[in-house]
Amino acid sequence: MYIQSGFKPNLAIWSLRVCARHFTYPAHAPGPDREPPTVVRSSTITTITEDNHLADSIVSAEIRLPSADLKQDLPFFTGKLGFRLDQIFPADDPSVAVISGYGLRLRLERGATEAPGTLRLLQPRAAGFAHHTDTVLQAPNGTIIEFAEADPPLCQPETRHAFVVRRLVDEAPWVIGRAGMHYRDLIPDRLGGKIIASHIRIPDGGPVPDMVHYHTVGFQLIYCYHGWVRLVYEDQGPPFILSAGDCVIQPPEIRHRVLESSDNLEVIEIGVPAEHITTIDHDMELPTTELKPERNFSGQRFCHHQQANARWQPARLPGFSRRRTGILDATSGVADVQVIKSDSSIIATEINSHSCDILFSFVMDGSVSLKADQQPEQQLTAGDAFVIPPGTKTQFSEVSPNLEILEVSLPGAFTTNTHSQW
Repeated sequence: MYIQSGFKPNLAIWSLRVCARHFTYPAHAPGPDREPPTVVRSSTITTITEDNHLADSIVSAEIRLPSADLKQDLPFFTGKLGFRLDQIFPADDPSVAVISGYGLRLRLERGATEAPGTLRLLQPRAAGFAHHTDTVLQAPNGTIIEFAEADPPLCQPETRHAFVVRRLVDEAPWVIGRAGMHYRDLIPDRLGGKIIASHIRIPDGGPVPDMVHYHTVGFQLIYCYHGWVRLVYEDQGPPFILSAGDCVIQPPEIRHRVLESSDNLEVIEIGVPAEHITTIDHDMELPTTELKPERNFSGQRFCHHQQANARWQPARLPGFSRRRTGILDATSGVADVQVIKSDSSIIATEINSHSCDILFSFVMDGSVSLKADQQPEQQLTAGDAFVIPPGTKTQFSEVSPNLEILEVSLPGAFTTNTHSQW
């Protein structure tokens, strides 16, 4: 889930130069009852502190870089890096040269006081750049030139296993994130960067300032815990409501958008790996015209599980039932997501362990006591989360009749072993 913030930047003339048409005030220009926008001036910076539609007058932009000697800088940027020369002046003793290439417009200016900065040039994977064999160069003016892959492969770190318990009552901080959303980290150490699990809430509902975007991920889950949210996905039909108890997986690079939410929305979001790239798609409009529910996205297909259509079956632990979500099949075994609930009040389960690389659980309702080998016993209630490493012996006790747990496993298939003693 990506939400565009309402951030309004100060528009400062610094090393980014903006070329504008003649500026005139729009319809809300200053009048008898209006104050003009405040402009703060100094010798080097002009900052406009009011949003006054300045963007409507901008026709292009360029980044200024310092140059001590254009005779050295121009051959490097044009000959070695492949930029083209667009402007140069004055003719008798040039002090400014404007060059462009790869979607950039650079202004090399003698006497400019900015730092020379770093310029990143992206190239196809495993491609050799036409003019060099180095990955880092330095221009005569001091600008560092870095060469990087335009489409780097998804990095899946090795799991750093740990027994994790995150309790809501311990008052771990809720971080105010994008668009006023509140984030609570459920796995603080991210298991070595392998997974991120977030408890997200939006106190005030209404339209959500989101854009069409996609994530370069190995696995991503959105589970609606409380409230509802309206979503739309590429090739999956018109927008729909994700209600409490429902979930979706967002296959790698499927375009989607969050449209609207209820008051007090709460979702659990799982992402693998913990750090992944979100890309805005400025061209695609959603919903798309075609419906392709079976479309393959990097080996996975979209899956929308609805609680109302679920069937309960015996779970892997005696005394519990589960509802399957279809995510095991949709991800071709990459992950599975189940909701398990107690069938009745249980004194204690058998001592057990599992073979799963990552087994994440979130208590959605009820209470339970979790005992783990060489760990203090934990009393868990709704809002608590825990991760049990593979091979670790655990036991549930004092299970309330209304206990309900969201269980996410990666990979999806694993074995559960019972033990007669600790």
